[in-house]
Amino acid sequence: MRVIVVGAGMVGRSIAWRLAQRGASVIVVDPDPAQAAAQVAAGMLAPVTEAAFGEQALLGLNVESADRWPSFAAELACESGSDPGHVESGTLLVARDIDDQRELERLAAYLEVCGRAVDALDARSLRHREPALGTGTRGGLWVADDHQVNPRATLDALAAAGAKRGVVEVRAAAVTVEAQRVDLDDGRVLDADAVVACAGWCTRDVLAVPLRPVKGQVLRLGVTGRAVLPTHVIRGLDVYVVTRRDGEIVVGATSEEVGPDRTVTVGGVRTLLAEAWRLVPGLDEASLLECAVGLRPTTPDGAPVLDTVGGVHVATGHHRNGVLLAPVTADAAATAVYEGSWPDLTAPFRLDRFTEAR
Repeated sequence: MRVIVVGAGMVGRSIAWRLAQRGASVIVVDPDPAQAAAQVAAGMLAPVTEAAFGEQALLGLNVESADRWPSFAAELACESGSDPGHVESGTLLVARDIDDQRELERLAAYLEVCGRAVDALDARSLRHREPALGTGTRGGLWVADDHQVNPRATLDALAAAGAKRGVVEVRAAAVTVEAQRVDLDDGRVLDADAVVACAGWCTRDVLAVPLRPVKGQVLRLGVTGRAVLPTHVIRGLDVYVVTRRDGEIVVGATSEEVGPDRTVTVGGVRTLLAEAWRLVPGLDEASLLECAVGLRPTTPDGAPVLDTVGGVHVATGHHRNGVLLAPVTADAAATAVYEGSWPDLTAPFRLDRFTEAR
């Protein structure tokens, strides 16, 4: 089986690795993997804390993929010889004022209806669990099953694991994508038995998939001897703080409908630092290492497209959940390539749902 995977982001490299494990000869096409949204992502594996009202189907897919991450990470570490940075650290959702508290209460009630219970904490219990929190917090929710991964380390591990199984990455852009053929911008034509399109928001340039880029600005900080930092993932309603084992701290992320703009703005940096400081005042003593922008591939309903379109297998539109959904997407896409149909759990994410909605 010869397969071309268009896109070398988290989803593309995960699919390529899974296909190679099943014996496929895989070529991954991407002009610049450094532009993948996952290169900027914080790597939170948090299906419950990412849940939004009315997204029961997506919540179920997120939970299924989160359950697969521990074995996915262990297998990847074994095959690649490098650590993807998987940590089961839990998440604290923090309310800073009465409005935040009411919103978290509504979220907890919604999750309970969906069968996903969380633990409510008052302000004293919250700060006892996480002393790095500011004294102005009013309370919050504790989600013990959430975990995290280092996306950059994972991308490197996926590239190494794929290479060991013969995956070849080609630095070129796809200009035409068909069921068994991909034309590149350097004039080359690649033929295959199957093609998988997962080039993030740029997938819309080669296939009729409703996608748009949603800009997210993210900061990376470094630990200093004076910084008092959290040991859990901390989330407010509009900011998160993720501390990694290597001392890196990720603060994010804005959500801006400004098209494919990669400009780091003063306003974005100021807002992220101000909101994060309200949660974790010890960030004042951290060092500022990087300000970066990622472009999330987003569909009209914020859920991915997992379907076969014109003979091309499509796996894109993961919005904020590209890292989280990598294991389940890779398994599903490999099934679609080898068995000719997508597994049942992807049924709510077919492309025709947008036609039916209209």
